[in-house]
Amino acid sequence: MEPMNEQAANNKDLVNRGLSKVPRITVYFWIVKLLTTAMGESTSDYLVYHINPYLAVGLGALGFVVALVLQFSVRKYIAWVYWFLVVMVAIFGTMVADVTHIVLGVPYYVSTPVFAIFLAAVFSTWYRVERTLSIHSIFTPRREVFYWLAVLATFAMGTAAGDMTATTFHLGYFASAMVFAVLFLVPAAGYFIFNRNEIFSFWFAYVITRPLGASFADWFGKPKGSSGLGYGDGIVATILTVFIIFFVAYLAVSRKDVQREPETRISESQFTLF
Repeated sequence: MEPMNEQAANNKDLVNRGLSKVPRITVYFWIVKLLTTAMGESTSDYLVYHINPYLAVGLGALGFVVALVLQFSVRKYIAWVYWFLVVMVAIFGTMVADVTHIVLGVPYYVSTPVFAIFLAAVFSTWYRVERTLSIHSIFTPRREVFYWLAVLATFAMGTAAGDMTATTFHLGYFASAMVFAVLFLVPAAGYFIFNRNEIFSFWFAYVITRPLGASFADWFGKPKGSSGLGYGDGIVATILTVFIIFFVAYLAVSRKDVQREPETRISESQFTLF
């Protein structure tokens, strides 16, 4: 028998060990994802306006780095480690978008397409290098780097897009949330009804979760004079944090979102949106 090609052997070993670094895409994934996007918006706004804004951004950056190091230090998907990083991306990504607008003075209608171009560049480079954008193929460090770059870009772009529709276009937070709720359902309909590309459908829905969750968080938290309900960012952030802890603890115990061995194979046909 001829010896197996070294690269093929390495890939086969990775697949057999099932070292996926991301969760299965189930309804729980979308629930926690929306909760983290909303919580990141409320937490960021609360910190920036209740402590020194430079200190708030510094703490957000530190938390992001710590969570990033922790995620890359583990060898497989661990629910609390993964979602801790998503939460910190949500908080820090919001701060990046807000600093771009408030401190640098860049209008949302400028920053939104700029972040979108950056996201497109990440996807383009990722696909050119790896020949796949499937999150079920995240079992090498390089692919994980591309994945988290894309996630960070979606949060920054989504934050700017949500604020743009709510404030620049004067739709208000609730109307913006309704717009993004409809847009969130578009890829699901395209996937299930019209059999559209599952990779595109996933990432489209993923991008929309950011402005969708953030718009609802702002609607609940912002003052009534700013088209919100006036409950306060701190209260909203606290309640959302409790829900996130509950769901992540459930996933950690039940392991319902742990990818099984067949899903770690490099096959786009096994990708599922929900």
